[in-house]
Amino acid sequence: MERERKLRRGRDRSSGRNWIIWGLVVILSALAIVAGNRVATQNLNLFVEDGSGNYKGTVTRILEAAPPELAGDPFVEDIGSNSARTIYFKAEVKAGPHKGETIIAEQVIDERYINSQYLKEVEAGDSVLLYMNEGLPGEGDTWYFSDYYRFDKIVVLGLIFVALVLLLGRWKGVNTLISMIFTLLFVFLVFVPAVMSGENAYLAAIITCLYTVVMTLLLVIGPGRKTFATIIGCVGGTAIAALCTSLMKGILRLTGFLNDESVYLTLLNPDKPLDLTAIIFAAILIGAIGAIMDVAMDIASALYELCEHVPDITFQKLFQSGMSIGRDIMGTMANTLVLAYIGSSLSSIMLLLTYSTSVLHLLNREVIVVECLQALIGSLAILLTIPLTVLACGALYLGQGSRGRRLSV
Repeated sequence: MERERKLRRGRDRSSGRNWIIWGLVVILSALAIVAGNRVATQNLNLFVEDGSGNYKGTVTRILEAAPPELAGDPFVEDIGSNSARTIYFKAEVKAGPHKGETIIAEQVIDERYINSQYLKEVEAGDSVLLYMNEGLPGEGDTWYFSDYYRFDKIVVLGLIFVALVLLLGRWKGVNTLISMIFTLLFVFLVFVPAVMSGENAYLAAIITCLYTVVMTLLLVIGPGRKTFATIIGCVGGTAIAALCTSLMKGILRLTGFLNDESVYLTLLNPDKPLDLTAIIFAAILIGAIGAIMDVAMDIASALYELCEHVPDITFQKLFQSGMSIGRDIMGTMANTLVLAYIGSSLSSIMLLLTYSTSVLHLLNREVIVVECLQALIGSLAILLTIPLTVLACGALYLGQGSRGRRLSV
């Protein structure tokens, strides 16, 4: 009876300690995002208002002809009646300073532009983005159809995802969602602004990876040997990916000019031009960290359960079991990484295949070389994460601990 009370008190103290650590992780993670964003955006201006803007609206009625106030619109006349048709419609503005107003807008479908040819004509009830062109003093504002409003559909799908995570994961699901939100916020509020401001992209990428690994594992798993073993494996795999990328970008003589977007990036900050090869480095690290963390967690969790059920297991047996588990993981995980990179750039690959003069020319295009580099370095990092995590598990699980076990070979 007394022993049960002691065990219960021990569990209560452990639970209280875990709650405190959880709260500290959440607070510190949020503070890191806030502080990082302030530093990263000091010299950066985003979403600056210029007298015009995009506003969400709902189409209420399609008009039969051009309203008198829009007759002779110079924008429409410039397009040319032979190649374009204009649909005039009424819409209610749903957000912004013009919220609640009913305005008259126009949608121009120009056959000279491929993306415009396939654009669906607006209908009553459609949710759209409306572009307002502020008129000169004494003249009214002009409204145009900008695009269909799609984000609300993504929100619905996101809510379904959240519901399933909470239903299947319960408290783990809550921590999973919190860690995912923190990761996204850190990437888009700290990492991206820092790179756009001309800060060191190498350092920013490494900090982002470390933040993601430590924050995610402490929230999802909590402090303990399993978490520390996973962190060691992740840090080792990330270090390998960083080292290989640094070596290969020099050997391959990469410039970072992969497409038109790369050229535009160099014009963002003339005072501190962006290092395009550093962006390649960051893309490889951030793209690989998820798979690295997944592999390290799978191995650390499996070996932890093995040690719990086989307390007298030796280091040799543990290492063999860990490598056997790792070999099962590596095939599917490497395929996942390669297919993810191919899927994200499928349109570019198809275009390059069409317009390349030969296989040799295609394989030497920098954009193809970088895609191969991402897949190979990510897969290499996964492979070497496996033995690193297994060794970390052996040292932490079989060392001195609650059972008084010592490392046994």
